[in-house]
Amino acid sequence: MSQTIHIGNQIIGSRQRPFIIAELSGNHQQNYQLAEQMIESAAQSGAHAIKLQTYTPDTMTLDINSQDFMVTERDSLWQGESLYSLYSKAATPWEWHEPLFAKARSLGLLAFSSPFDASAVDFLENLDVPCYKIASFENTDLPLIKKVAQTGKPLIVSTGMASEQEIEELLSTISDSGNRQVVLLKCTSNYPADASDCNLLTLKDMQKKFGTLVGLSDHTRGNSVALAAVALGCCVIEKHFVLDRQAGGVDAEFSLEPDELKQLVQETETVWRAMGKVQYGGSDNEQMSKKYRRSVYCSQDIKAGECLSEQNIRVVRPGFGLPPKHYQQLLGKTAGQDIARGTPISWELLQ
Repeated sequence: MSQTIHIGNQIIGSRQRPFIIAELSGNHQQNYQLAEQMIESAAQSGAHAIKLQTYTPDTMTLDINSQDFMVTERDSLWQGESLYSLYSKAATPWEWHEPLFAKARSLGLLAFSSPFDASAVDFLENLDVPCYKIASFENTDLPLIKKVAQTGKPLIVSTGMASEQEIEELLSTISDSGNRQVVLLKCTSNYPADASDCNLLTLKDMQKKFGTLVGLSDHTRGNSVALAAVALGCCVIEKHFVLDRQAGGVDAEFSLEPDELKQLVQETETVWRAMGKVQYGGSDNEQMSKKYRRSVYCSQDIKAGECLSEQNIRVVRPGFGLPPKHYQQLLGKTAGQDIARGTPISWELLQ
């Protein structure tokens, strides 16, 4: 798999700043003006891309209210909803896609989407999206993944719930389609997710095992988990976005507000810059600081022919004298000339 991926004018890779995606999901509450405002705010916050979801309730599920088609988990944000009613509320109207994508591009943002069936892929291809996102619950839908891979465009794939075998199967499906442009996102498919369920150490294993770029689709509250993920090698971070959590939205509970998104962009870049490279001996900017190390100095005036002792030499700052490792060796040596108090000791001063 490729270790650098081009998406529009962005280069995605481990040596590039983290690529931050603001996921609008259904937080627009099917209000077009609100969706536009979200895109404007995401751009102002410094995000690099916005993402939509392309489906209708009928492409996602069946309009049935039996137990199989209900959200029954007591701790779910959507407990008691039928799948059909939930997707009806959360769907982004397809006629919005083209103007929202144009709005995003006018603000310097990349814009793409998650397709949930073959018809959505055909629709998005007509809009010439620069890449595709595969959602966690679709990462076992190999026919869908094959169709997306055959577009030749990069795939960003959430791996929530996927076993190693399932990840291998989806990667084989992509590569068999002649596509090697993949980013695997570690994802915890709880909403909201708890940090203790994120298991970010898996990121390093994913990089080694599957040979792809890795990122994080993060459903936890706040930015802490995302920052840790960047320190572990993530080059893509996806977070759900909302203008105001208190105003509602299907994913508002675990979405970032504008100030938080701005902090995410800034702080992930700081973490990425701080990772740097393997280096010993200090950075270039540290070299001047070496003069404040300790070294051996004359602490009392020493006459020529006098021996150096604990009374007339000391290990002190700054570092212009001999290193402290020579201190014991210097004791008992004879001064070859007068040495004034405050003189850094060097071999040239001795007999």
